[in-house]
Amino acid sequence: MLPYHTLEEAEVALGRGLTLAETIWLQYSANKPDFVLHCHNSLFLCLFYSIAPIPFLLVELSGNQKLNKHKIQPKVKTTFWEMFKCYKDVMHTFLIAVTPLQIISYPTIKWIGIRTGLSLPSGWELFWQLLVYFVIEDYLGYWVHRMLHYKWAYEKIHKLHHEYSAPIGLSAPYAHWAEIIILGIPAFVGPILVPGHITTYWLWFILRQLEAIETHSGYDFPWSFTKFLPFYGGAAFHDYHHYVGEKSRSNFASVFTYCDYIYGTHKGYQYIKQMGKENSTYTQNYKIK
Repeated sequence: MLPYHTLEEAEVALGRGLTLAETIWLQYSANKPDFVLHCHNSLFLCLFYSIAPIPFLLVELSGNQKLNKHKIQPKVKTTFWEMFKCYKDVMHTFLIAVTPLQIISYPTIKWIGIRTGLSLPSGWELFWQLLVYFVIEDYLGYWVHRMLHYKWAYEKIHKLHHEYSAPIGLSAPYAHWAEIIILGIPAFVGPILVPGHITTYWLWFILRQLEAIETHSGYDFPWSFTKFLPFYGGAAFHDYHHYVGEKSRSNFASVFTYCDYIYGTHKGYQYIKQMGKENSTYTQNYKIK
């Protein structure tokens, strides 16, 4: 909760006028306990998971040929009721695993120094902190994901996520509750090492969820702005990992591809890409660019 409740008190405390964003933040958060602000993460998790996959699902259900030509595995069709079952199962996992974890993690978030007051982070501060969060999570997530492909971990935990050999946006967090928690740990390391404002904390998890939904969408749209991000894996890169399934020994990266290239776990994907260019029969079963 902020130590001041009026615009005048805040301006006196900061020694300057408030920006528009800071004024809005003051009005919204002044009377809310920090615990309530922290729990917004669970709300945003459910909200963006419910909204962000909709465009991909509508494309799938519409059968529009112009858009579906960008589907990575065009022979695989998903019905509305299969989508609904996935959504229902994921929301159940959010309820029994993610939300309780968010609640009990509040003391840790306070301890590491995630702040809720004024001033708000500048644009550059926001950019550099988010970049650090992405790089840290990507590196640690790569190794956690590789470990989940060890026989015991795959059979007991990770296999559920690979039920979707042709993933859809809704299947991004479709996983065993233990996997949600295990893969969530790397996402917390960045904010622990480089704590910032709670709005940065919110935005980090929102962006990470949107990225996961896009990566699991099953569509490789050429106009996606992510095509311009250096080392970004994208839907085609991760879709291959699902296509191979249990035997996959490549494309473990969650966001960027540098770890797969450094540690040589991109070679199977490269081979398949070349195979797809040379074998027209193969490309009819699986599009890869």
